[in-house]
Amino acid sequence: MKNILIIDDEEKLRGLLARIVKSEGFDIIEAPDLKSGFKKLEQNDIDVVLCDVKLPDGNGVDFLQKIKSNFPLTEVILLTAFGKIADGVQAMKNGAFDYIVKGDDNDKIIPLLYKAFEKVQLQKKVKQLEKRISDKYSFDTIIGKSKAIELVIDLAKKVAKTNSTVLLTGETGTGKEVFAQSIHENSLRSNKSFVALNCSTFSKEILESELFGHKQGAFTGAIKDKKGFIEEANDGTLFLDEIGEMPIELQAKLLRVLETNEFIAIGDTTPKKSNFRLIAATNRDLKTESEEHRFRSDLYFRLNIFEINIPPLRERTKDIAPLVHFFVKQYSSSINKKALQIDDDFLQKLEIYHWPGNVRELKNVIERAVILTNEEVLTADVLPYEIQHQNRSQSKSMSAFSMNSVEKLHIQKVLNYTKGNKAETARLLEIGIATLYRKIEEFGL
Repeated sequence: MKNILIIDDEEKLRGLLARIVKSEGFDIIEAPDLKSGFKKLEQNDIDVVLCDVKLPDGNGVDFLQKIKSNFPLTEVILLTAFGKIADGVQAMKNGAFDYIVKGDDNDKIIPLLYKAFEKVQLQKKVKQLEKRISDKYSFDTIIGKSKAIELVIDLAKKVAKTNSTVLLTGETGTGKEVFAQSIHENSLRSNKSFVALNCSTFSKEILESELFGHKQGAFTGAIKDKKGFIEEANDGTLFLDEIGEMPIELQAKLLRVLETNEFIAIGDTTPKKSNFRLIAATNRDLKTESEEHRFRSDLYFRLNIFEINIPPLRERTKDIAPLVHFFVKQYSSSINKKALQIDDDFLQKLEIYHWPGNVRELKNVIERAVILTNEEVLTADVLPYEIQHQNRSQSKSMSAFSMNSVEKLHIQKVLNYTKGNKAETARLLEIGIATLYRKIEEFGL
């Protein structure tokens, strides 16, 4: 439907305009004054308003503000018998799509209507996409029934409405970016940008350029000015993932930005302002890192205003079943497979597994299983070998309180810290490299 509202007190002119516009396939609604025009707006989904400037009960330029305030997606074209520059300027300031003179500009009306309608359709699509993103990152969509995850969601909901810096901690794969997105989408900045940067992905030089931006000619290859993520996140949210990997030299620059909201692009001399909200994430223990001088303590205290620790999947086994059902449905749909049933043994194997890669690993396992199965029921034989060939006694021996569990978790943390460098991991653990390989095989790391 292309609904056009024409507001004009001259019935003959209104009728003539209505016939012209209707002949182009638009649906016409008419009103003789502003009061009845506003009622029509409330009762119908109006795309574009053609409104006279001088009406018995008011001025179209002033009425325009009321329309844009109550129906922001509706476009307004103002019509006047006497074109005044001051009225035209004010009309555009108030949000008019255009301001034209009756008679002189009649040939412009139809092309303008098409352009205004195209803009309305584009705005509606953007709004729909924003709603989908907002719905996707609603706290209600975070899957889990365990008390551990419910506590985390409650904390995230409380901090979302503030502008406080948030530090998300937890092992790799626990869903820190999902929580960062949810906090942003439920914040007062949700209509602004969410900008994410992984600090472990780049070298120091490139990371500095990505964060702060650079001026043309600042270094070899800087062929034009580039906005940094800090500037892109102005009035929105900047998410720095793996912040524990940030080089210590850049930590000082980031700290200054957090304290002053000012930054200087590489090669520039003029400071710029950026009013962003910071959410940071790490799988490292930043307190220990700062105590051992691998992370600036002043930055750690600046980041640690509101810490949320996301528990590993092995500590919230109640969440495995609902996550499995969600991922099975998602991946079955993505490859056009009929909705798959889940065998009890399949689910049991998943519930007793220790999940070193957390939710991310579970997601990958389910995707693989859905692709592999040729049946209508998911059975344990499509699971990876290490998950198939485990039993409850093995699971119990790996409980959160067993020495095996503690040893495995510690080795995993050191491997994460060294980014998988086994020689460095063995050195830090003060064990032989052969022993480390044996432990990795034993624990399935």
